[in-house]
Amino acid sequence: MFTTMLEGTQEDWTHIAGEHMKHQVSAAPQQIMDSLARLASIEVGFGANQLEHSLMTATLARQDGASDEEVVAALCHDLGKLMSIPNHGAIAAEILKPYVSDDLYHAVKWHQDFQGRYYYEYLGKSKDMRERFRDEPWFAVAEKLVDRWDAPAFDPDFKADSLESFAPVVTKVFSRPVRAY
Repeated sequence: MFTTMLEGTQEDWTHIAGEHMKHQVSAAPQQIMDSLARLASIEVGFGANQLEHSLMTATLARQDGASDEEVVAALCHDLGKLMSIPNHGAIAAEILKPYVSDDLYHAVKWHQDFQGRYYYEYLGKSKDMRERFRDEPWFAVAEKLVDRWDAPAFDPDFKADSLESFAPVVTKVFSRPVRAY
């Protein structure tokens, strides 16, 4: 085993890649579930904290017949708020990137500009920010994520499914082989 990357061999890197994959498959689903639970501490002026909002969003996706990847993307779309509220979409998208389609990756990355239809004008921005993406192949996926699942998911009286109920689908999506580095 080397002590500097400058000396790494094919054998070293094959071993390291295998160890990374073992860790990723065994640890990623629980890390996601633990991170989602931490969203409960983020209350940013809505009638629901960010965990409750994420559970509502994922429940709406589930009730709408969404695929496993879509349900997980709906559940995790605001996960980046643990690190940065202004840049949360991009952070969540990068977490999801190895596990979901390119369309879902882009939908999560840009979901805040799609939400802007509902509030940007009140903050001095154009409410039509989503329109710059109109010709992108993922536009309809982003509209569905935001308009059908995310934007309606702020009702404190909504009975969302529990975080634990999403564990099997989180495990399924985050345990599959990931795309290369």
